[in-house]
Amino acid sequence: MSKVLVVEDDVAFGTMLKTFLEKRDYQVSLVYSAAEAFSKISANKFDLVLTDVRLPDNDGLEILQRVKNENPATQVIVMTSYAEISMAVKAMKEGAFDYVSKPFRPESILQTINNALESGEVIVEPAKPKTVKRSGSTYLNDDSEMVKGVSEASRRLNDYVELVAPTNMSVLITGESGTGKEQIAKSIHLQSKRSSAPFIAVDCGAIPKEIASSEFFGHIKGSFTGAISDKTGHFEAANGGTLFLDEIGNLTYELQVQLLRALQERRVKPVGSNTEIQVDIRVVTATNEDLSQAVKDGEFREDLYHRLNEFSIKVPALRERKEDLMLFANQFLDEANKDLEKDVVGFSDEAIHAFKNYNWPGNLRELKNMVKRAVLLTRDDLIPLKVLPHEIATATRNNDNDYGLFKNRNEEQLILDALEKTGGNKSKAARMLSIDRKTLYNKLKQYGIKL
Repeated sequence: MSKVLVVEDDVAFGTMLKTFLEKRDYQVSLVYSAAEAFSKISANKFDLVLTDVRLPDNDGLEILQRVKNENPATQVIVMTSYAEISMAVKAMKEGAFDYVSKPFRPESILQTINNALESGEVIVEPAKPKTVKRSGSTYLNDDSEMVKGVSEASRRLNDYVELVAPTNMSVLITGESGTGKEQIAKSIHLQSKRSSAPFIAVDCGAIPKEIASSEFFGHIKGSFTGAISDKTGHFEAANGGTLFLDEIGNLTYELQVQLLRALQERRVKPVGSNTEIQVDIRVVTATNEDLSQAVKDGEFREDLYHRLNEFSIKVPALRERKEDLMLFANQFLDEANKDLEKDVVGFSDEAIHAFKNYNWPGNLRELKNMVKRAVLLTRDDLIPLKVLPHEIATATRNNDNDYGLFKNRNEEQLILDALEKTGGNKSKAARMLSIDRKTLYNKLKQYGIKL
């Protein structure tokens, strides 16, 4: 069992992270200051130290130095919620295995922890995730399947995914932040002929330009200060599979040139190496910017844009597929119940009212985070209005036609009428009532309606 020290002054977040790792068979010690960390490091031998870069009495770099002095084999991962890329780079140059940017879900660093422990020749008992994805320098593990909505916008989206997935075409996914572009990319990969090969996701906006070439193409030991071992780049890691480049518009012009060359020649050269590595990858990219305008403004190379945009998919905003709202909400409810080890059954009518009144500017990401928070705060079977954020609970109704069943007091009769008109077909009845099937099932149970 691997021993992990978590150094985090945010008590709630540190406790959550400790609990999460312990459930995955790590032996975890949690401290809230550098002084406590120094004491622990002197008295114990840890396989991994996960430390915040900002602490009340010191910083993560001091802890990194102390760890490496006490036991060079101990791996260190630095956490930061600050936009201080230079400090993250400095930490890596001084021997940190990697850095992660907060906020992040605890699940998101499992692969980074696995990689760090494996590089230290430690046998890691927790199972490796089936799919490895990248967000900057944080690997994400999310095995949940993409929810296919029933709205016209969602059906059109699903048709495009099914159409392009079996090909080797490069796909550019556009859409607002939080609409689930990475899930669409993963769905394309899983429906492709490359589904058994790696899916590597990279947040282009989270990679410091100083180490971008190394991140994409790898490096060999000693090629620059801080290169204490050979590193496999994202291109080589994705060989045979799919490389997903999120926020592609954030790439520097220099890296755009290198990326174009790699895509044209299907070869990459690690930093410091004289040997090229042949790669076979499919590239899927995503952005919430207008890349065509960036091309016109001279901020993005036109030749690279056309190479990446062999097929484009626009992901609709959540407000454009209101019919899918409760379908997604119930999916996120199931995930939150599993993650938080709770058993919340569903949403109160008042909460559903609020959901459908709200415009969801943060899209699916906002909905997922809100549902998880609500599940955590809920002590009853149904999520009540009082646990919802103020802006959602007090949202003003925009269109009465959006609320179907729940604006009527005599909803039991409406359900019976819908079932009669559809010959008892629950799916059709749910669509007629503008709700999803799970909500209909809950209502059938509530009113004791049996078919």
